[in-house]
Amino acid sequence: MHDSRTVANRFLTLAAAQGRTLTQMQLQKLVYIAHGWKLALAGAPLIRDEVQAWQYGPVIPRLYNTVREFRDRPVSGPIPQDPNDYLDANEDMLIQQVYGIYGKFSGPQLSQLTHATGTPWETTYKPNSFGLGISNDKIQDHYRRLAQERTPVK
Repeated sequence: MHDSRTVANRFLTLAAAQGRTLTQMQLQKLVYIAHGWKLALAGAPLIRDEVQAWQYGPVIPRLYNTVREFRDRPVSGPIPQDPNDYLDANEDMLIQQVYGIYGKFSGPQLSQLTHATGTPWETTYKPNSFGLGISNDKIQDHYRRLAQERTPVK
């Protein structure tokens, strides 16, 4: 498992290689989505940081506290992370695939995806509540369902 900031830095590098930038909202959602797909496909978490259900969607507080100063401006990276935290080749490939599929979406578009009916955020969030954790089991179940929906029936 990794520090969410390690994964965020990889997304920042992928965006920069295409001459693009990412906002803190895009980073939050992309790291969350990559975490969900790793749970679904490998049965193991990508990040060790807690995911919480905040008003504007799933948020990783550690990552949020690192990049919140950017607000809706592009995050200039790299952001501080554990220098001894390295992604393996499979994790890096997963992040590249997530970026290839979801990296073109704006923060609000990604937020719409994570706010949809039946998502882990939607089933966890309670108005006027703060800091409600979204369990990895709930995230894993959601992304497994998404994977099954995308798998052709033979």
